[in-house]
Amino acid sequence: MCGIIGIYNNESAAELAALGMFAEQHRGQESCGMAVNNGITIKLRKKMGLVKEVFTPQKLQQLDGRIAIGHVRYPTCGISSEYNSQPHVVETLSGPCYALTSNGDIVNYQEIRKVLESKGVYFASSNDGELILKYIVYQVEKKGKPIVDAIRKMMKYVKGAYSSVLATKSELYIFKDPYAFRPLSYSVLSDGTFVAASESCALDILNPEWKKEVNAGEIVVVGKDGYRVIPGNPEEFRNTECEQHCIFEHIYFSRPDSEIFGEDVYRVRQTIGARLAENDPVEADIVVPVPDSSNFIALGYARQKNLPLELGLIRNHYVGRTFIKPQQTIRDESVYQKFNPLPNFFNGKRVVLVDDSIVRGTTISKIIKLIRKAGAAEIHLRIGSPPVKFSCFYGIDTPTNQELIANNKTISEIREYIGADSLHYLSIEDLNKSVKIPCSYCYACFNGNYPVLA
Repeated sequence: MCGIIGIYNNESAAELAALGMFAEQHRGQESCGMAVNNGITIKLRKKMGLVKEVFTPQKLQQLDGRIAIGHVRYPTCGISSEYNSQPHVVETLSGPCYALTSNGDIVNYQEIRKVLESKGVYFASSNDGELILKYIVYQVEKKGKPIVDAIRKMMKYVKGAYSSVLATKSELYIFKDPYAFRPLSYSVLSDGTFVAASESCALDILNPEWKKEVNAGEIVVVGKDGYRVIPGNPEEFRNTECEQHCIFEHIYFSRPDSEIFGEDVYRVRQTIGARLAENDPVEADIVVPVPDSSNFIALGYARQKNLPLELGLIRNHYVGRTFIKPQQTIRDESVYQKFNPLPNFFNGKRVVLVDDSIVRGTTISKIIKLIRKAGAAEIHLRIGSPPVKFSCFYGIDTPTNQELIANNKTISEIREYIGADSLHYLSIEDLNKSVKIPCSYCYACFNGNYPVLA
């Protein structure tokens, strides 16, 4: 999971891109990067670390230009290294320069890479964003195709999830895969600046007058005369009548103040919580969320059960998001640094602990130990998603089924392993009822029905 930004036609493009990237920092904390076009060349800066660390005011002053694209990375395709960070840039001998950022994963990456390498295309990383860029550049530079036609051909042969921004010396191209797995929105500011971002919350910080989502297979071309939208033709490329948005964006990844896939994230999470509470016979004194992605799920649950919602766990916001840490040892260590129970709060209480999901089971088991040690009499764990049993190949770091606790243990065994007094997951049926158009979402991590295979 990553976050992307695109800025067009603003003399402070780098500064605006940095603001947007900071608003999307929750989507990736491993590395970040920015490519800025001044009409002559594309300047690139990307480093391991957070946005505020990499893009200081002094560094931003060096990135002059009116076009900028940015990226915050959570590694899925390619190891955690600066080489795999984005944006990726291609400079050609004939003069044109291209830069691209992308969010998602390509399922036939190895196949397409071998084809391109056989034609003399060189790769500097193992990142899927570079593959998308070099496929397009090859079609433009070697086959003589217009960029839009090159993107269309890429959509036909490169399979998987991608919401992308491509910059040239004079234009921006915003596009999304035919299944629309990942969110991507755009707007125009009052001064004529065009902006695009993975989440609408990153647009909000720039005070847009309106916001639109990029539709499935759609291409938005931005140039000196404004922007134009080229409708997608998903039926040509996909094998389902509906789009296949990632349901985990609503459950965990997106910020609650974002609107994605035509729905308010916080409203979906509250509905999930209410569905989770229906017909739940457990008796408890308080509802406590695992902050922060579970806050609104817990609110919905507490309102439905008419129980007090209490913020009994305090989160250190400088640790980052535990789930998207690149290594398991770092995730384990981060749990104790990240959460701390309120002193003298849990003593003797029956607690409904609400979390958004259980992936590996390591984080929640440590949290339960913390609360148990703090004096809780009972801990009843409620999960705002179905059991995660299958790997995601569209942008979430669950590469093997062996890492997924629900694929290896029954619910009773999971409850015993994590140390809860009871455990209940949201059903897929109730998750369907929590969104407006259930068929437009991908549930592959829960049911193994993959819309796209290599």
